[in-house]
Amino acid sequence: MLDPTHAAFDASARPAYLGPTHFIGIGGAGMSVLAEMLHAQGVAVDGSDRERSAKTDRLAALGITVEFGQRAENVAGASTVVYSSAIKPDNPEIVAAAEAGARIVHRSDILALLMNGKQAVTVAGAHGKTTTSSMLAHILVNTGEDPSYAIGGSIQGPDGTTLDGGHAGAGQVLVAEADESDGSFAKYHPTIAVITNTEADHLDHYGDEAHYQAAFVDHAGHATDHVVICADDKDNLGVIADMPADVKARVIAYGTAPAGELASDLDFSAIAAYVRIVSETEAAGSGSERFTLELPAAVTGDQSVSQNVVLKVPGIHNARNAAAAITAAVLLGVAPEAAAQAIAGFLGASRRFQVRGTVKQVTVVDDYAHHPTEIAALLDAARRRYPESVIRVIFQPHLFSRTRFFAREFAEALAKADDVIVTGIFPAREKQEDFPDVGPQTIVDAAAGLKDASAGTWIQAVGDMCLAAKMMAMRAHHGDVVFTVGAGDITDMDEVLLTALEAHRESCE
Repeated sequence: MLDPTHAAFDASARPAYLGPTHFIGIGGAGMSVLAEMLHAQGVAVDGSDRERSAKTDRLAALGITVEFGQRAENVAGASTVVYSSAIKPDNPEIVAAAEAGARIVHRSDILALLMNGKQAVTVAGAHGKTTTSSMLAHILVNTGEDPSYAIGGSIQGPDGTTLDGGHAGAGQVLVAEADESDGSFAKYHPTIAVITNTEADHLDHYGDEAHYQAAFVDHAGHATDHVVICADDKDNLGVIADMPADVKARVIAYGTAPAGELASDLDFSAIAAYVRIVSETEAAGSGSERFTLELPAAVTGDQSVSQNVVLKVPGIHNARNAAAAITAAVLLGVAPEAAAQAIAGFLGASRRFQVRGTVKQVTVVDDYAHHPTEIAALLDAARRRYPESVIRVIFQPHLFSRTRFFAREFAEALAKADDVIVTGIFPAREKQEDFPDVGPQTIVDAAAGLKDASAGTWIQAVGDMCLAAKMMAMRAHHGDVVFTVGAGDITDMDEVLLTALEAHRESCE
């Protein structure tokens, strides 16, 4: 039985303990980062994956052997075999590793191992994990630190470059994105635990909202120092309320509301501090998100500070993400002004409001949003950044189960756009035959009556995403913004859109 919640190592274990280590699915975003970090620390690492990718090319360039196709012989000689939650017990490499007596551990065990002996900061939550952890890593790197970081995605670099989400630094800080989807984040014992929000998700694993939020209460209790948590999220307030008194006393909450307005939901006498976001705004066409962060003395360790912050990434949700990152950085010893100066250069995690190009005055933007709340935040930010534009969306749902659970909520979020195509569902670990009644039309049907125009005029289902991209390119006009949205391979359609827009432009000249 592969149990991602079972802890394989104690706090005394170090990477050298692993011996030769094989990663099954080494090209995955989370797996490749860990493989690279172990390699940088001198562990003999190899792995396998189903097909070649940019991640596997990078690993190979570092001298890490990657085999394509998953076969029993790939694990020969491995002392430790690492799997992710996407790997099934009948995988031939799992079977062979078990027969050979190799140590079989979940990817979260490796991350927990890498935290040992470090000042670890985990970032958990239903939304904003990758962006917040990327922001914190960016601040630390640009204030003279050399942190290690394990982020389940890449970071947008200057001039269109992409920076990898994993780095084994020489410093004492490790920043880690803590994935709650399979419960494995229960293994982590960070110095600081950041919790962005706890809106119910992954109910295929947790069963219901109560169990989902209980997992975050447990996670917060593992932090040895502070818990940094957003008070704007109503579900987070419930998590704080359920914390034991000793954990609650180490909570630093952050949010936009004046403390007095939260008094009925949050006992401020029971927590350590409240960091407030004030004067948040983005002037139309400015390209800058601005706010002031009020940091109390309990956070700075000296005196209270009102710090102005300017972001290149849009939206109030990113102001909250930045508040969490700056707060954590200050707790680690970074001066507030230095943290603000550093974050001003942050361009965003890859696939988070990432502009892919402009053709015929039509801008194509890619975003990873795959939960209704994320989509709503994305489109609110789009309206502020492009107030005069028609907003068009090609949305690829992620998981049949999530589509079934949140069909109505997806429709309501997408209704913030002017024109929507819902394309075929990205299955990830699920199978269509297990959900025969779920498809893109599920969301379109749920959208009926949400706007003055009926579903079918502002939203439609087109199963083939390549066809959907070409259709959207044909109906886009000067000044429009087209978003590709979803956690699957919808990002591949950006090039299709740009090529189709260019061809359409030339045909009209």
